[in-house]
Parts: sequence; structure tokens; C-alpha cells
Amino acid sequence: MKRYLPFVIVGTVALLTVGGGALLYRAKRPAALSIPKNREKSGLDQAAHVRGNPKAPITLEEFGDFECPPCANLAPVIAQIGRDYGQDLRVIFHHFPLMIHAHARQAAFAAEAAGLQDRFWEMHDLLYREQEVWSKAVDARSLFNAYAGMLGLNIDRFKKDMESDQVKLRVNSDEKRGNEIGVTITPTVFINNRAVAPPSLNDAGLRSTIKEAGAQPKEKPK
Repeated sequence: MKRYLPFVIVGTVALLTVGGGALLYRAKRPAALSIPKNREKSGLDQAAHVRGNPKAPITLEEFGDFECPPCANLAPVIAQIGRDYGQDLRVIFHHFPLMIHAHARQAAFAAEAAGLQDRFWEMHDLLYREQEVWSKAVDARSLFNAYAGMLGLNIDRFKKDMESDQVKLRVNSDEKRGNEIGVTITPTVFINNRAVAPPSLNDAGLRSTIKEAGAQPKEKPK
């Protein structure tokens, strides 16, 4: 028996190592992200940027960064899904500019400044469509002013609003909400307060999740 003892010891240590590693892996796996009950909003925030029916039974809530390429890729997908589901779906956008993106915060300010002239979603779409341009510009602010002009905004007011406490407070408020519920990356999408797994952040994955939540796309006219 003594002759085999070293092998027994080695085998036992190996089993303990593998077992311990498996337990550690399970401990490190993040739980499915969701908005806790005490963080849910009892009523729709009047300041929230909403597309679709404000009283829709299904809510798609996104935390996004205008300089984030995956966010730009997802934006037209979410817009089309919103059109397809009509009155059954509302889409809410929250700012979550990441520090690694040099112009993301200014872009969020631009969208909020446009929102004060009732053009938030138009600026939202334009910023994502033109992301490849302004994200690489030395002077992104000049491009934001140009986009405001393209949308027919009052440029002088837009410039002042971009610097206003009101706009900065709104972006900071969105960030705070995201941090409170555990958002760390963009895009992060919740459907009825449950986070959608990153591999499902595509047309098929979102539609499947929305269907599971009970919504049906509206019938297209024949």
C-alpha cells in the first residue's frame, strides 16, 4: 500500500483542485441582472425618453453610450422592433457614457439639448448613424452643432443647453440609476425589468424575449 500512497495523494490533490476550481467558477458567475423591486419606478418617469405607447404592457429599457459601436449596431434593430410591435411595446433610453469614449458624454449632452427642443430621438438616431464620423473628430462639438442645424434646432439655444445644469443633471441621473442596478457595459437592455443576455442582443434574440414576455408583432397590411 505504501508503494501506491504517493499516487493516491496526487490523485486526491488533483480532485480537490478541480472541485475547488469548479466551486470558484460557480461563485464568480454573475447572477442574471434584473431591476430590483425597490428600484423599479412605480410610474413612468416624466423625463424618460420613450418611444411607443407609454402604457404598453412590455417595456424595453436600454442603457446606451452614443460612442459604443455595438450600441450603434443595435439602435436600428430596436427601432424596427418598436415599429413592428406597435402598441404592445415601449422603448426607453437611458444614458450610460463610458469613460473610455472621449466624446460619449458630450454626445449625451447633445441628445439632451436636442430633447429640450423635442428632438431627442431624432438626435439619438443621427448620432448613431454618424458615429463613425464624430467619434473620430478632434472637434466633435462642432459636428454636434451641425447636426442640430440639420434637425432644424435653434442653434444658439442648443449651444447654451449643452452647457446647462439641467442637461448635465439628466445624464448624471441616468448614470446613477444604471450604477444602482448593476449596469457596467453598453448596451445593457432590460425587458420588463429582466436583463437580456449579451448573446441575445440582436434582432432574433430580442424578438424571442419580447414574445416570451407576451407581446405579438402587429400584422402588416396586406
